[in-house]
Amino acid sequence: MTWVMSKAILSATTLAPEKTSQTTRQPYPNYKIIVLDDDFNTFQHVAECLIKYIPGMSSDRAWKLTNQVHYEGQATVWVGPLEQAELYHGQLTRAGLTMAPLEKA
Repeated sequence: MTWVMSKAILSATTLAPEKTSQTTRQPYPNYKIIVLDDDFNTFQHVAECLIKYIPGMSSDRAWKLTNQVHYEGQATVWVGPLEQAELYHGQLTRAGLTMAPLEKA
């Protein structure tokens, strides 16, 4: 009787699957900062704000983006991680630029 019971217990035991050391990494999404055209900000003000608040923004790039905002109605001025996007978006908003909501890139 003991042998039969032991065999039944052993056959009912299941083994846990082996853990793998592989980790699936998913990158954090990037976010776009989009400046919208409006009727009250000057070209000069928009370009100066881009140079002041967007890291690495050159004067030439700022003016190209400012023209894009004016002639196309909007321009994506920066793309990157959410925390930085929130900072730059807030700074541009406080400077008076008309901004689209942050959106995933």
